[in-house]
Amino acid sequence: MEVTEYLRFVLALVFVLALVGVLAVVARRLGVGYAAAGRTSRNRRLGIVEILPMDGKRRLVLVSRDGVEHLLLLGAASETVVEGNITPPPAFADALAGSATGGPPEKREPTL
Repeated sequence: MEVTEYLRFVLALVFVLALVGVLAVVARRLGVGYAAAGRTSRNRRLGIVEILPMDGKRRLVLVSRDGVEHLLLLGAASETVVEGNITPPPAFADALAGSATGGPPEKREPTL
């Protein structure tokens, strides 16, 4: 084998590894691999409202249970309840009620 063949092999390997790295970064930015928020069913009592990745090892997860929300910090080796018994904002509670009944939520004027 000649030097040019080795060089082509190394360059192709570097290109493929770079392509895999770019796809991994794009997938992480788009949230691929995390549970999808917003999927609700009529009889569900437990659901994930939102997920926010903090860094490579930790993420904040807002969990809803029976209309009460809990903020959790999940890490590689630990789980911490940051805040519990959070009442959802009225607009969000109306949206959940509308999706549970199958109809759109009622529109309201915002109050200050």
